Amino acid sequence: MTSQEIRKQFLNFFASKKHEIVQSAPLVNKNDPSLMFVNAGMNPFKEFFLGQKDPVSTRITDTQKCLRVSGKHNDLEEVGMDTYHHTMFEMLGNWSFGDYFKEEAITWAWELLTEVFKIDKENLYVTVFEGDKDDRLEFDQEAHDFWLKHIPADRILKGNKKDNFWEMGAQGPCGPCSEIHVDIRSEEEKKKVAGKDLVNMDHPLVIEIWNLVFMEFNRRANGSLEKLPQKHVDTGMGFERLCMVIQKVQSNYDTDVFTPIIREIETITNNSYGKNEKTDIAIRVIADHVRAVAFAIADGQLPSNNGAGYVIRRILRRAIRYGFTFLNKKEPFIYQLADVLESQMGENFPEIKAQKDLIHNVIKEEEHSFLRTLDQGLLLLDNIVSNSKSDKISGKKAFELYDTYGFPKDLTSLILREKGMEFDELEFEEEMAKQKSRSRAAAAVDTDDWHILIDDKEQEFIGYDYLEAAIKISRYRKVSSKKDGDMYQLVFNMTPFYPEGGGQVGDKGYLELNNGNVIYILDTKKENNLILHYAKSLPEDPSEKFKAVVDSEFRSRTMSNHTATHLLHQALRTILGTHVEQKGSLVNPKYLRFDFSHFSKLSAEEVTSIEQFVNARIQENIGLVENRQVPLEEAKKSGAIMLFGEKYGDAVRTINFGQSTELCGGTHVKNTADIWHFKIMSESAIASGIRRIEAITNDAARDYYFDQDEIVGKIKSALKNPSDLLKSITSLQEDNNKLKKEIEQLNKLKAASFKDDLIKNKKEINDINFISAILDTDAGSMKNIAFEIGNEVENLFFIGGSKLNGKALLTVYISKNIVESKGLNAGTIIRELGKHIQGGGGGQAFFATAGGKNPEGLQQALTAAEKIVAG
Repeated sequence: MTSQEIRKQFLNFFASKKHEIVQSAPLVNKNDPSLMFVNAGMNPFKEFFLGQKDPVSTRITDTQKCLRVSGKHNDLEEVGMDTYHHTMFEMLGNWSFGDYFKEEAITWAWELLTEVFKIDKENLYVTVFEGDKDDRLEFDQEAHDFWLKHIPADRILKGNKKDNFWEMGAQGPCGPCSEIHVDIRSEEEKKKVAGKDLVNMDHPLVIEIWNLVFMEFNRRANGSLEKLPQKHVDTGMGFERLCMVIQKVQSNYDTDVFTPIIREIETITNNSYGKNEKTDIAIRVIADHVRAVAFAIADGQLPSNNGAGYVIRRILRRAIRYGFTFLNKKEPFIYQLADVLESQMGENFPEIKAQKDLIHNVIKEEEHSFLRTLDQGLLLLDNIVSNSKSDKISGKKAFELYDTYGFPKDLTSLILREKGMEFDELEFEEEMAKQKSRSRAAAAVDTDDWHILIDDKEQEFIGYDYLEAAIKISRYRKVSSKKDGDMYQLVFNMTPFYPEGGGQVGDKGYLELNNGNVIYILDTKKENNLILHYAKSLPEDPSEKFKAVVDSEFRSRTMSNHTATHLLHQALRTILGTHVEQKGSLVNPKYLRFDFSHFSKLSAEEVTSIEQFVNARIQENIGLVENRQVPLEEAKKSGAIMLFGEKYGDAVRTINFGQSTELCGGTHVKNTADIWHFKIMSESAIASGIRRIEAITNDAARDYYFDQDEIVGKIKSALKNPSDLLKSITSLQEDNNKLKKEIEQLNKLKAASFKDDLIKNKKEINDINFISAILDTDAGSMKNIAFEIGNEVENLFFIGGSKLNGKALLTVYISKNIVESKGLNAGTIIRELGKHIQGGGGGQAFFATAGGKNPEGLQQALTAAEKIVAG
């Protein structure tokens, strides 16, 4: 059975049990500030388990893309070392929200595994929760008895709280679970050791494949448990492991989930899988990581230096360095695997097919960039080695290479071993621990339990129509962090405050208290379907009625920028082409940022055309046409633009300004004239095939033009108020160019005088005319001196050093005849000499230059050059 068939059989089985099949949520978690990525199948359903939203159906089944690389589920460094850990994986699941419970979940799991997938019953073991004294929880007799109907008692094992009590986190819904394990060892191995003795012992061939979680409790902040209003079922089965069992192989990487990728890696790198352990690990790392990176990019998360983008960059760089170190790939190649992913997974995950070109371009550019970083790291490591007085270098230095320059620890270790050296591993790990401790402390958040004042499952957002309202606080809790100190999260029964989302920042404002005082709302976010208002304090009596007021100026400026992004999107697709797709945005009161797919830098004419297009729409006074609760299919048919990486409900909101129609939940101006004016401030590349425009509108645009007018006034004043300002500046530029030419002539005369003195002082070493000097001149003049001497002096080795603006410069020129006869190479020599000035360089065999930050090392470099010539 192929992996495609296995996935389909699972979903169809639960569809036959009256489950609704739902699409996988995006890998990147945009609506839960506590998680960067979906790391478990239940993440997209948290709000249902928390009772904060009603599900579309009480029975759901899906295959969910998951990513585990950081935090509690940190699997990254294990991936590739064994045959069953992954970064990105699929979690097959079936869910019951207050519908069926243990009996049905157990019966259907057994039926699917043994009757549909035909897994041998003799190879299966199950675990049930043994109970826990601290939580006053008893043995799960109910689950045990249901299992007894299907499997002998000696194959039903008791599991402790660590293995058989599932928790969402430190707080929240939780409950006992029942795991299904399978023993796929050979018959010979099974006779030696019983499978039940290897369950949950990390044996690679006695593995858990399915976890049935019976959610019936809520963990409070004080650690106590309380019963949930309804009982739920949450199951998760690792798709890759299931394929391994059904396809009767002993490694996830031997299933057809991975073999097409591995074959392509073998072809591209000219390496074979299964012959060398280090090569195998590298191939597994790349095969796994390219899936994670590709799906993240397809879902809208580009590699970057912070947050979720940093995690994706870290995963990709790990793959690149394994290719670099163990597969000897010094050029980009991982991007080529995008084609295999498309053909293998495009049917079930259409985003991979739709975003293939973007995936290809972004990965290729990231590979180029990191390979350059590796080259830089090699140079820095050479400097550390040359300055080391022992064969053991500082762990702090090695950590600095890793932390600041992204140079891998294992590559540092490998290079040092080749030189008979090592670094202080203990010191490195101490520095790593300090950094992790700092990061944890900065990110740590203590969260109290909710204080429920009104049992209101869903609050009403009225911010599209009102900026103030009489409200009641339905719940609140205290949160504390090192960054923000003590804060309170307030939930209202209804709110005019827009929560951060869709690129738009959350509203600010205040609560007007009955005594005339105010409590400022500093930010607004959304978490698990709750709109959270952040404040530094609480009202004395939170149960009273208050007036909630949004900062109208903050909102108005933000709306101008948000509507401008829609008009900008329309302009880009009209002027550049319909290949343009939005890849990210930021909308706040000060400016807007818009990321989009396009293959080249925008010309000045294109930027002007885009500005003119947007401003023309502003001047047309186009009114907002807003439609709420539009069926998704109807919105698609109307041509509304949708964004990849967004999860839409069955009903959506459309925003229309003339010919611009998009699905959007943000706030907008009532008429384009409210924007006043649109001005592009910058256009740049943020990744291969991804451009970024930053622009301003409204008050910010007005202030910009006032500032420009003031600057022009100051320039006029400095130039004595000329009647033609442009002509006056042009005249200044022409005068400046004339002076530059005069300086160049003076430098040539100066160089000529240097040349004669240098030739007089040449040394003859091994039939080579050696000339060295530290001169007060720039790079261009130094080159001229070298070549002029070369025209007059045969068998020349010239090295010149100079100090300019606190930096050091070295120039080496070697006569072509002795390059051949003596085997000297200026490019090779300059790299060695560059170490003395803490820099590097390169060039051709007869001419090369180096720059560095240590002018004090110039004389040492010249002395070293003389030793090279002397042999």
